[in-house]
Amino acid sequence: MKEITKKIIKKEFNYSPEKKSLTSKNERSKKILAVFDGYKFSQSTLEYAIQLTKEADAYLVGVFLDESFYRSYNTLQILKTYKNAEQILLKLDAKDQEKRDAAVKQFQKACGQAGIAYTFHRNTDIAIHELKQESIFADLIIINDSETFSRVAEDSPTRFIKELLSDVQCPVLVVPNKFIAIDKIILLYDGGPSSVFAIKMFSYIFNGMGNLPVEVFTVKEKNGSSPLSHHKLMKEFIKRHFPKAKFIVAKGNPEEQVVGYLRNHKENELVVLGAYRRSEISRWFKTSMADILIKELDTVLFIAHNK
Repeated sequence: MKEITKKIIKKEFNYSPEKKSLTSKNERSKKILAVFDGYKFSQSTLEYAIQLTKEADAYLVGVFLDESFYRSYNTLQILKTYKNAEQILLKLDAKDQEKRDAAVKQFQKACGQAGIAYTFHRNTDIAIHELKQESIFADLIIINDSETFSRVAEDSPTRFIKELLSDVQCPVLVVPNKFIAIDKIILLYDGGPSSVFAIKMFSYIFNGMGNLPVEVFTVKEKNGSSPLSHHKLMKEFIKRHFPKAKFIVAKGNPEEQVVGYLRNHKENELVVLGAYRRSEISRWFKTSMADILIKELDTVLFIAHNK
């Protein structure tokens, strides 16, 4: 047991002798993870993480998924092409390490300048497994919608993002490639418990963002019952968390109405929506809705699962 404990402590804290972090004034602050690929450092993830860490008065952890098998180059191609392949690989590995180290320093510098409490983890095992494990002990994950943790580029949402969303243990904030300060909150409500749970989790983490304009957007499907069948209870709940929220009801196909409504806005919204675990499917805010919004819009998405 002592050996295991020592290994965990070394893994989390002993990566850099110059590593420093600020101490939070509030020791009970929430824990936010900002996830990075050291080879393709996401500036937008960093900027959103800093903004929202301040909003939530939280503690920020930079999670660098430095999977040991992941390289920025094609190892097999080097071995096939060059006679002195081993020497070339050593040089390329050294450059890769420099790049990953530089990404950590960039994170540290930005957090220090922002005056937020922070630390970082550098995890070398399989990226998706490491992140799922980290999610058990976090209040929120912030990650770029195009992250792959591989050399192969993919359309958003990537396989990595889909797998994360299917089995994560805390809410996830999926951010686009370009940072624009958030100036409005839209709560997507489908009448089911998943969407209400997502709103609860958002309010719990970001109770200080109530000063921004808030809209509750829902869709009544053709020949279907209204999601606001419990209108009185929903309004009562929303009033406690977002007193100035406006309710908007559209009619038609949920996917078309939600995408169309968000696409026609000029504000930079943060959109809150429920999703499902493997054991649960919401009526229309399914993983496919999250996939559609990630694919179609450059919008910040707060996605939470209801067990």
